[in-house]
Amino acid sequence: METTATGRFASDVDADGRVQDELVAAYREHGFVRVRGVLEPEQVERFRASAEVFLAAHRAESLEKQAVFSQLVNVWERDQTLRELTFDRRLGRLAEQLAGFPLRLWHDQMLVKAPHNNAATEFHQDRPYWPHAGDRLPLSAWIALVDVPPERGCMTFLPGTQDRTGLRPQDLHHEEDLFEMDPSLRWIPRVTVPLRAGDCTFHSGYTGHMALPNRTDQARLAHVTIYMDAATRYSGSEHVVTDPLGLAAGDPLDGDAFPRPWA
Repeated sequence: METTATGRFASDVDADGRVQDELVAAYREHGFVRVRGVLEPEQVERFRASAEVFLAAHRAESLEKQAVFSQLVNVWERDQTLRELTFDRRLGRLAEQLAGFPLRLWHDQMLVKAPHNNAATEFHQDRPYWPHAGDRLPLSAWIALVDVPPERGCMTFLPGTQDRTGLRPQDLHHEEDLFEMDPSLRWIPRVTVPLRAGDCTFHSGYTGHMALPNRTDQARLAHVTIYMDAATRYSGSEHVVTDPLGLAAGDPLDGDAFPRPWA
């Protein structure tokens, strides 16, 4: 845990789940921001232990990305402890402060890079994968449950790319895919953001980003809560979250499947 000169762990979040205006301005300018200490040390230990148990029990059903990472979606529906993290009121209120409008949960996910996986998650945007329509910028809270220095697979961002819309979903295994679609993105200075356990990055759904390989002996374990505009409607496209729900194009993404527990 990162600590202050007095020995206390460092946090950018106050008791009401708010950050200083400078961090809000940075998020809206760059499309991402690091927020230190969204979890206290005791919380990190509790959530990490639950995540490790859940991963061990459900690894066989994880959405493997050809060894790049393991992904388990909507963990909140099956694990009460991790549900508390996904539904954390301070995180939800902070997400709404950054976004500037009401949000709903889109889904959560556990993202794991195994030790020595030696595979990057190549540059991409998140929003093109999602069956959303009529929405303002979604955003994701990427919460580190272990220390994530560059060698363990932290993320690198393309600042200011949150306004680059209209691109198709990118290939996470093809390092040139995003840049072939928009060559101007190649020359944007890149920002790599290491995280201490308990820190978080928020990034907009169109902000270009990648994750470095894990070259360490420890798994990179992250819990991601993805928030969407509360007014979002279903586009009709296929997605693992919406496929079982019997939705028609134009239906609102609301109700029990997409709650607002922080409201």
